[in-house]
Amino acid sequence: MKKIAILASGSGSNAENIITYLRNKGVNFSSIIYTNNPNAFVIKRAEKLLEKCVVFSKSEMLNGTLQKMLCEEKFDLIILAGFLLKIPAEIIEVFPQKIINIHPALLPKYGGKGMYGDNVHRAVCAAKEKESGITIHYVNENYDEGTTIFQAKCEVLPTDSPEDVAQKVHFLEYEHFPKVIESLL
Repeated sequence: MKKIAILASGSGSNAENIITYLRNKGVNFSSIIYTNNPNAFVIKRAEKLLEKCVVFSKSEMLNGTLQKMLCEEKFDLIILAGFLLKIPAEIIEVFPQKIINIHPALLPKYGGKGMYGDNVHRAVCAAKEKESGITIHYVNENYDEGTTIFQAKCEVLPTDSPEDVAQKVHFLEYEHFPKVIESLL
């Protein structure tokens, strides 16, 4: 049985999609959801899915408490699914090539500190890009610079708003992120 951790800071739609997909595919896995946001909707999704959910603070992430929790569980894969904090180098060192993230753009464009969610989609539209998409990558010590595992593209029309681009990118996330995770497991 493979063990996965899913870290999320917000709504948790990707976390729910991943768990539902893996269950429907009959993948032999167990999972725990972790969130740094005690008000995140991902907590409600975890309850609905009957998944354990652990809430931790930023200070617990920085002082080694989160690392200890992750090590005790001996996870095969740690998935960042809308997780907005930078993973400390100490955790990356303990889980080399076992932490993955999904970014709502075609890296290396539109990556780095502050480039998440709607910030990315606004930047894509402002630059009048003809395409956007997703990048699934391993996490290293720098924002959005880890080795790319997978990319998928979508067309950006001149008339698209950031909300339109977000909708297209979410579709790609829901379609591809669970499949890539399944292949990594």
